[in-house]
Amino acid sequence: MPNDQTTTFLVDQRVVYPSQGVGRIMEIREKTFNSQKTLYYIIYLEFSDMTVMVPVDKVEALGIRPLVSKEEAEVALDSISKAASTIPSDWKLRYQMNLDLLKKGSIMDIAAVVRSLYQRSKIKELPILERKLYESALNLLQDEIAFALDRPKEEIAAIIRENLDK
Repeated sequence: MPNDQTTTFLVDQRVVYPSQGVGRIMEIREKTFNSQKTLYYIIYLEFSDMTVMVPVDKVEALGIRPLVSKEEAEVALDSISKAASTIPSDWKLRYQMNLDLLKKGSIMDIAAVVRSLYQRSKIKELPILERKLYESALNLLQDEIAFALDRPKEEIAAIIRENLDK
């Protein structure tokens, strides 16, 4: 390492960047900014085909975390077939609640957002903002589970749809 900052992740490791998706650490690079040397993760996000630079000391605040284990991925996959807890009928309140869960970024939070918005959409069509939130959460969930289980995203998408309809 170029300086004494410690890194949490390794080059080539897959990580989850909440609300951005699954990425891969391409390199760890030192940059000087305002005469201060800082280490950065260079993360390639496949879903958006984008590369981002994240200061090593900001990953925790941003909620960037390692991929879940196969066991955790299977638990999340299973959890979406369960009934959602009571959700507010006021869509603005519901939207904020789900947005907060998505920002927290745990796979169980993401699964809860997918489940509750899907179940809500069966009752009444979702407003545009909630539909976008649902699609974003669904993509995050599919990506992470596909990588964690090392299975094609299409296969995971089909399993998620099946579990949502149980």
